[in-house]
Amino acid sequence: MASTQYSFERREEKYFLTPVQYEALLTPLRQHMHADEHEQYTICSLYCDTPDWQLIRTSLEKPYYKEKLRVRSYGVPEEGDTVFVELKKKFDGIVYKHRVTTELPMVKPLLTGLLEKNAFGQIGREIDWFQRCNKTVPKVFIGYDRTAFAGTDDPELRVTFDTKLRWRTSKLDLAYGDQGMLLLPQDAVLMEVKLPGVCPLWFSRALSELSIYQ
Repeated sequence: MASTQYSFERREEKYFLTPVQYEALLTPLRQHMHADEHEQYTICSLYCDTPDWQLIRTSLEKPYYKEKLRVRSYGVPEEGDTVFVELKKKFDGIVYKHRVTTELPMVKPLLTGLLEKNAFGQIGREIDWFQRCNKTVPKVFIGYDRTAFAGTDDPELRVTFDTKLRWRTSKLDLAYGDQGMLLLPQDAVLMEVKLPGVCPLWFSRALSELSIYQ
């Protein structure tokens, strides 16, 4: 589920799968990968943006460089649970993710610059600078149920399957719960492949044989 890693650098590719493609892909997947320690769990995220949605409007233009800020929890956080504040950047197809861990009551002071400047180290300073430039606030909640796999030979290779994607633009607090309106059809499956390097040949062949494309 939530690892202790604070910085990531990798390619991320997304695919929509039909239920039939999903079930068929599980066979070769299980030959080369194993289920994540917490194979199935719910992810809750608050995505931040400017009042006029500047970040998402820029992202939709598919620029060479883009960035976003989100607050994420694994399950609905309760008192004392860890949440992640993540600054995610994409440059020339490579994703760079920097994040800090904290408890939910500390998120608002972090995002509004009320904390001591070095409270979260270098990544905290990056988040502070991002907020000084963009002044974002939580704008939308996205939740989904995730099934995750990691490579047997290369644990940094990860494949995740997300279902029941749901959203809301009110009650923007992770403590409120993971409910929301469905974003996609009930049986839709969103697969994300996280690649530290090149895509394994066995996986490329499986995608081709099942006519799965980005």
